[in-house]
Amino acid sequence: MKILVGISRVFVGVLFIISGLIKLNDPLGFSYKLQEYFSADVLNITFLEPYALLVSVFVVIFEVVLGVFLLIGYKPKFTIWSLLGMIVFFTFLTFYSAYFDKVKDCGCFGDALKLTPWESFTKDLVLLFFILILFFGIKHIKPLFNKLLTTVIALLGFIFSLWFGYHVLEHLPVKDFRAYKIGANIQEGMSVPEDAAKPIVEYSWKFNVGGEEKIVTTNGSYPSVEGDFVSVDTKVIQEGYQPPIYDFSIESNDGDFTEQFLAEENVIVIVSYSLEKIERQGAVKLKSLSEEATKNGYKVIGLTASGEEAKQHIKEAYGIDFEFYLCDEKALKTVVRSNPGVLEMDKGTIKQKVHWNDIEDLELPKVERKPEPVKNDGVLYMIDGEHLKEGDFEALELEEEDIEEAYVLKDNQEFLDSINAVNNTNYSGFVEIKLKNKDVISTNN
Repeated sequence: MKILVGISRVFVGVLFIISGLIKLNDPLGFSYKLQEYFSADVLNITFLEPYALLVSVFVVIFEVVLGVFLLIGYKPKFTIWSLLGMIVFFTFLTFYSAYFDKVKDCGCFGDALKLTPWESFTKDLVLLFFILILFFGIKHIKPLFNKLLTTVIALLGFIFSLWFGYHVLEHLPVKDFRAYKIGANIQEGMSVPEDAAKPIVEYSWKFNVGGEEKIVTTNGSYPSVEGDFVSVDTKVIQEGYQPPIYDFSIESNDGDFTEQFLAEENVIVIVSYSLEKIERQGAVKLKSLSEEATKNGYKVIGLTASGEEAKQHIKEAYGIDFEFYLCDEKALKTVVRSNPGVLEMDKGTIKQKVHWNDIEDLELPKVERKPEPVKNDGVLYMIDGEHLKEGDFEALELEEEDIEEAYVLKDNQEFLDSINAVNNTNYSGFVEIKLKNKDVISTNN
């Protein structure tokens, strides 16, 4: 029994320290996972959501400290009872998550090692087995050192855990395990290999055959059944390949600019998953940052999940003039654990990434700025003296019988240039149309 307790002591202690340190390296990430557990769709204890970060820091520090306590033999009864309480709670949590298919990843090892819900539950069962051995063999757990040294080591373990958690919250994780780490290319992270595994989906087709319900299961093909189709249900039997990055985008009301910016050199991206919750001390640094970056030849853009009203408010409040584009909030929380945070991208590759506390450490040597691509406003239409953009003209849905005469400008570039100069546009063509019936425009509008 003594040998078995010794093996269990080392196994449980080391595993708790490793698991705890990985999560302590990224307590914000673990807090996001706890918010998922606290949500109405999972445990429905939403009153705890605002305290997710506090709970996260407490749990991971306690996890590391208990691992240290167990290895050095400090306060065995307190340590073993605490370990037993934690593992029983987490075993319930992972079983609930797996059985009801609520949370896809428990976050037990942060982003360093992804476990499925059932894998997490199995891991907790194994830990529960070894902790029970410690529980029944507690008399064999003796301190490794004298009382004073054991107490000093225990205290140092606690102080280190506190300092480390504070450090990464005020800066960024020491080790970045995410797909957006420095050196990673976002385009490559979004790509799917040609030979990637496809998901296996089971289709359950429901038919009414002679007044009786009949269900036919296939892999997707429509079954040959002599009856009336009622409905179809799908169930994913096996997940297919999912790229490390699947929800990143750079969008605005004018369209999707993801490919454009991921192909561009020297881009500074200011990330704020929520402008409403942005840290004021970080926001006041954005104006000088954007001005310095622009002066040195960089393109500066913002990424947020907030709406137009919040964007406008931030611009006015802090005097910033770069454009904020839209991206999924969960993706932005993954990109950088800071609100705001700053990235330097070069053709989709992340060259630098800093917390708002470390904006001054961002290196911005002067670079050659390529001219902005010329915006093409399409074709300008003049219909009975009224100017219409190409999209507005297409919306009229005019028929051939509505048009009396059409004139297409081909050679008079000077005339087209004069129109663009007056309107600050870049139309590539001009078409003048006369209608048979002038009421057609008002009718179609």
